Amino acid sequence: MHCRVCDSTDFSLAVDLGNHPWGNHFLQLHEIGTEPFYPLRVIYCNRCKSAQLDYTVKKEVMFSEHTYLSGVTRTLAAHFEKIATQVDRRFFRQQKSKFVLDIGSNDGTQLRAYQKLGYQVLGVESAKRISEIAQINGVPTIHDFFNLQTADRIGKTYDVINASGVFFHLEEIHSVTDAICKYLKEDGVFVVQFLYMKTIMENIAFDQIYHEHLLYYTLETVDVLLRQHGLSLFDAEFSPIHGGSMIGYVSHQGVRNPTERLRQLQKEEQVSGCNDLAAYEQFARNVLILKRHNLQFFEQRKGKKIYGMGAPVKGNTLLNYFGIGRNYLECLVEKNELRRGLFSPGMHLPIRIENEVDPPEIYYVLAWNFKKEILQNNEHLIQNGVEFYFPIDPQKRVQKRASLKRLTLENVFQKNLQLLKAKRQSDSVSLKG
Repeated sequence: MHCRVCDSTDFSLAVDLGNHPWGNHFLQLHEIGTEPFYPLRVIYCNRCKSAQLDYTVKKEVMFSEHTYLSGVTRTLAAHFEKIATQVDRRFFRQQKSKFVLDIGSNDGTQLRAYQKLGYQVLGVESAKRISEIAQINGVPTIHDFFNLQTADRIGKTYDVINASGVFFHLEEIHSVTDAICKYLKEDGVFVVQFLYMKTIMENIAFDQIYHEHLLYYTLETVDVLLRQHGLSLFDAEFSPIHGGSMIGYVSHQGVRNPTERLRQLQKEEQVSGCNDLAAYEQFARNVLILKRHNLQFFEQRKGKKIYGMGAPVKGNTLLNYFGIGRNYLECLVEKNELRRGLFSPGMHLPIRIENEVDPPEIYYVLAWNFKKEILQNNEHLIQNGVEFYFPIDPQKRVQKRASLKRLTLENVFQKNLQLLKAKRQSDSVSLKG
């Protein structure tokens, strides 16, 4: 295999999760047990430091008929509105005529936010049913895979090109990036939102690893890719969406100067060591510890009625790697009607619509990245004693890191105090002598 970013063949194994089914292949009853399994391994390029999968499930398999909908959660819709508003106010507010293209536009949730701001919009979406939903929602959408060939057929330049949670999916990453460079206006902005590998490692959010996610970016590695195509980051900001994402603002090289915010984030990356192989090796060890803790949780609650909350794609990585099926969970509950009556790949858990089932004693929350919204929506259940368990909990990880930082600073203070006392004692002895 050659590196997806720099074409090198010099790799080290970072994380090996074994063989998994494609996580978005939710099954009909007659398909149970027939789903194919593929290797799920992250490898590390020793030349450009890019983390990536070493096996590709073809895009036609993964993205032609997927069932993910952007508009299901209020949190994500609100996030998309915020991004569109920020981009417009900062770069294009005074412009009368403005155009935005969304790559992997899904049901049009992001583009509707731009429509409200007066933009002419176009989405490109590979899943037929999802693109039809977008059209029904009033969002012009082309049903196709986005690449240079597709962009040439469209033949139009854009003020804003958007890629929300799709830039790390792309099998044809260089063709896509060529197209962005070619059809982004000279003063245009490419807004790229991607799961942030530094945060994935910090939160031990290994379930973000699945076959749709071919690449795992940091600011350093995404900029390596962009610069090969005449583009570069000029700004970035961290967002808690999806458990920890980076929003990169990209221009043609030399058009916009790097911001202080970008420089600070890049400095934090360097200090953290997140681009080093050692960080990935520690991450792999932490995943094993997390697995043990989660299985202990179920053993301690034997006999309880437990449902999985949400049926996100990442949840299938977690369920299959941990071995959590009907031995622990009765079903998964979902709001997404496209998953009604289906079964999870690998573990074959039935999916029920959330408002059509009585609550269990415990919800094992696979959609942990929407913790705040889930807890707010279910306050009445919590008051009635229903437990919500989050197998991955970034908030607790942040609190733990802050506690460790305080402890480290206290240790440094105490050590310096001891050294000062020792020096004073030494000076006193010297004076007496």
